[in-house]
Amino acid sequence: MQLDATDLKILDYLQTDGRISNQELADKVFLSPSSCLRRVRMLEEAGVIHHYCAVIDTEKVGLEVDAFVQVTMRRDVEQWHESFSQALQQWPEVTGSYIITGDANYLLRVRARNLKHYSSFVLERLYKTTGVLDIRSNIVLQTLKDTQQIDTALLAE
Repeated sequence: MQLDATDLKILDYLQTDGRISNQELADKVFLSPSSCLRRVRMLEEAGVIHHYCAVIDTEKVGLEVDAFVQVTMRRDVEQWHESFSQALQQWPEVTGSYIITGDANYLLRVRARNLKHYSSFVLERLYKTTGVLDIRSNIVLQTLKDTQQIDTALLAE
């Protein structure tokens, strides 16, 4: 989909405040409310805007541990990918999962209340999953940048 400068402005504002009113958004991007709403709907229907959500402050809700976990699977186990993919959908601690290049097969982002909770997750769920060969954890000490926002400068030609 080709995005023009107005589309990019709309995306910038919606990424900053997904609850902005259509009137306020239209004013900011210099469109009539109906034209603005039409563009937003087009971006949604095209899948450019995937969904809207609230961003939760993990510290304020008691999730003290943030970890990135590399998981290496045994390749001699049948259906190892399907089995693992299905299992991780049931784990609320996993907030992101990625198939990666390199020595490991997966990279997981895991959130836990504390180290005891994290340890229990690793020992009782992750290690007990069929096909898991190796787990390497990296505990986040300090977050420097964490965003789902896409800088629209990357999208401009």
